[in-house]
Amino acid sequence: MSWSCLATRPPSTTSKWSRGVLLLAPRPNGFHQRAATRLAYLIGEWLPDDYFALNAVEVILSEAPLTVRVPDVVVAPDSLVRANPPRFHTGDVRLVVEVLSEGTRRTDQVTKFSEYAEAGIEHYWIVDLDSPVTLITYRLIEGDYENFGEFSGVADLDFAGTPLTLDLNALTTRRAQRP
Repeated sequence: MSWSCLATRPPSTTSKWSRGVLLLAPRPNGFHQRAATRLAYLIGEWLPDDYFALNAVEVILSEAPLTVRVPDVVVAPDSLVRANPPRFHTGDVRLVVEVLSEGTRRTDQVTKFSEYAEAGIEHYWIVDLDSPVTLITYRLIEGDYENFGEFSGVADLDFAGTPLTLDLNALTTRRAQRP
């Protein structure tokens, strides 16, 4: 499929495109969805007012060959979120987060890792829900991702000059506010 064909279609929650090829994948399971939703909420609580965290937004990595991914969490400017485009372009995205699943582990750690770097997305974080829950943060430096830290328990991070604290164990508990 080409960019011109995709531009005329509504966003899809069930398909992704990689190098012009349609990829069909099962929807994430409930445990994965709970963690991704909670993660977007927790990140969003710490972000400066000019950024917003969202779940499952189509991000155009390349128009030729067409590559569209749907990260578990995307951080983009609040002004873009308010404009409500059907898809985001990589230049608008500051951070993508993928939550590993059994069926996507290799794709998230290898394929998306290189695709997001090639597209120029500054921050890429990978969350592994296997006990203990872990987070690996990467930052794009001269075209390649460098590991900026591996965390479990409580992660003290920095995003856009703002301190951000994430309780990774809260991603898998029933209620985020309970200890």
